[in-house]
Amino acid sequence: MAISAEYKEFLADLFADVGPLVVKRFFGTDGLNVDGVLLGFVVDEQIYLRTDPKTKPLFEAERCKPFSFEMKGETVVTAYFAIPDRLYDEPDEFAGWARRAIEAARNSKTQVKKRAKQAKKVAAPRKPAKRRRS
Repeated sequence: MAISAEYKEFLADLFADVGPLVVKRFFGTDGLNVDGVLLGFVVDEQIYLRTDPKTKPLFEAERCKPFSFEMKGETVVTAYFAIPDRLYDEPDEFAGWARRAIEAARNSKTQVKKRAKQAKKVAAPRKPAKRRRS
C-alpha cells in the first residue's frame, strides 16, 4: 500500500537536511531517493536505510532489524535496516544516518556496475555512419 500524502510531507521534512527527497514505487514499497540514489524505502511507515560493512554495526548496536522476505521457501535478508525509532524525532542525527546510507548505496555493487556501464557507453567511440551510394 502506498504511503499517504501526509506521511510524504513528514518524510520530506525529515529529509530536509539530507537533500530533496523523491518517493517512487519500488517492488511494492515506496523507495526513498536523494540525488538519484535509492538509499532506502518505507514499509508500513517504517523507514529502512541501506547499509554496508561500515554502517551495519551501527544498526545492529541499536538492535535494528534488517528487511527480509520469503522467496521460493527461503528467507532473503537484505542490506536495508529499519532505523532506530528515536531518529524519527531527531532530524539532525537522522540526517547523518541518511547520508551514510547514500554512501552505502553509491558504493554498492549494483551502483558501481551501473556507473561503470554508463562510463563505458560515454567512452565508447562511435562508428561512422554508413554512406549511401547514389
